[in-house]
Amino acid sequence: MNVAAGNYSQSELDKFDELAQRWWDPDGPQKALHALNPARLGYVSDRVSLRDVSVLDVGCGGGLLSEALAKAGARVTAIDLAPNLLKVARLHGLESGIKVEYRQLAVEALAEKAPASFDVVTCMEMLEHVPDPASIVRACASLLKPGGRLFLSTLNRTPAAFALAIVGAEYIARLLPKGTHQYRDFIKPSELARLLREAGLELEDVSGLLYEPWRNAARVVRRTDVNYLACARKPE
Repeated sequence: MNVAAGNYSQSELDKFDELAQRWWDPDGPQKALHALNPARLGYVSDRVSLRDVSVLDVGCGGGLLSEALAKAGARVTAIDLAPNLLKVARLHGLESGIKVEYRQLAVEALAEKAPASFDVVTCMEMLEHVPDPASIVRACASLLKPGGRLFLSTLNRTPAAFALAIVGAEYIARLLPKGTHQYRDFIKPSELARLLREAGLELEDVSGLLYEPWRNAARVVRRTDVNYLACARKPE
């Protein structure tokens, strides 16, 4: 497989493209993602200064985190393979006046063209949606400057994650469209740690990301049995 061109599932891209028009609706299908966004941004900004640093947002979707990073002072490039999502992201940027450079490009392809170009790389809620997560991690590592940091979020492969992220969120509470997640694609923190080490990165932190639907908000916690965040550093 040509990974740079083919490390994606067309059905996954189509699924998210169908959500594009309501991506920025805080009460729409991406309601939970809106709630997670401040916690994700806080996790990043607590560990690096975002003022005038170069940030790459991988799998940016409609630009929720991309705009938040830019608003915090970063120079943001954001990439995705879903054309409708990028169209929505660009249109929202025109409305908000927040500058982000959006590109329809695979992270592997960008890594070949521009290695060691970014101070920070973020890749949130994406690894569980691609055929080869290791390829994404390697590309993200390649794109970091020495001393740069990679921030990731994904879902742990545990019974709790199955119960809450799939049964609860998709079928009972209907916070997410049915079929958003596949349990077999969830990634244990130990597996992610191995991928990071194999890519030459040093794991600095793993923290849980707890979504509380009764207040439609999220916070960073110690428990990592459902959603979790990770921070890794590229050695100098």
